[in-house]
Amino acid sequence: MKGVILTNPYDTYSVQRHKVQRMQQELTALGVDVCVTPNDQFVADITNGKINCNVNADFVLFFDKDKYTGAMLEKCGVRLFNSASATAICDDKMLTHITLAGHGIPMPDTLPGALCYNPDGTISEGYAQLACDKLGLPMVVKQCHGSYGEQVYLVSTKQELVALLSEIKTKAYLLQRFERQSCGRDMRVIVIGGKAQCAMLRENMQDFRSNVAHGGRAEAVNISKSIAKMCEKAAKIIGLDYCGIDVLLGDNPKICEVNSNAMFEAMEQVTGVNVARLYAEHIVNSVNNHRKVNG
Repeated sequence: MKGVILTNPYDTYSVQRHKVQRMQQELTALGVDVCVTPNDQFVADITNGKINCNVNADFVLFFDKDKYTGAMLEKCGVRLFNSASATAICDDKMLTHITLAGHGIPMPDTLPGALCYNPDGTISEGYAQLACDKLGLPMVVKQCHGSYGEQVYLVSTKQELVALLSEIKTKAYLLQRFERQSCGRDMRVIVIGGKAQCAMLRENMQDFRSNVAHGGRAEAVNISKSIAKMCEKAAKIIGLDYCGIDVLLGDNPKICEVNSNAMFEAMEQVTGVNVARLYAEHIVNSVNNHRKVNG
């Protein structure tokens, strides 16, 4: 079996490098001939009106968010983990909530930000007031595209909201009710092959964001049946082979974000669960099952 780990050439975070190394290690241990390729090598292109695939592999482990390359590879019949559509949904936080809405998945109340195409446009007091009336203060504001807890803000007044939106108005963003019970605290759940495999509690006493990248500490935690079921359902709706789901805690736990390319260095360290091996086994089993079905 041959596989390619497709990476983003501009992601230099150490946790990303660690994830790539761990997946390469575990896939190789399972007998997969795997290589790592940065996504600046034009692994797919359109020439003479046709899509060409320059990947000779049974699967691509898609560690990027490039929906165009992903879509082209899939159109050429390449199996992606995760799929291009699932990756695109998770890469857009508002699209994630829209996809999960209507399926009984608890989520914070969310408003879509009014995208401003004019850099000289003015955020109106009325718009900000309406958001405050609907969601209350403080309020969470998120750019729809972002990782590692970046591009996520907490505003306490209408004036702060107007100032922030004036800065990010030309970016896609959402506004969200602040879940006070989960301030600086959440649960990261890893779901692989439709099953919640492990979880860690993340807490940050200095920041409303619990991310380890922002100083949060993590410890292993058992997953309740209700939270496991909620996370597994969310992964199935989006169509994910692998993901990390962030759950806001409190009397009524809610899904905050779904990450298709979730890092797992801290998860492996605190839980002792070999996340990379579980994901590698899922990939190999999926490819082999596909071979059996299709001859």
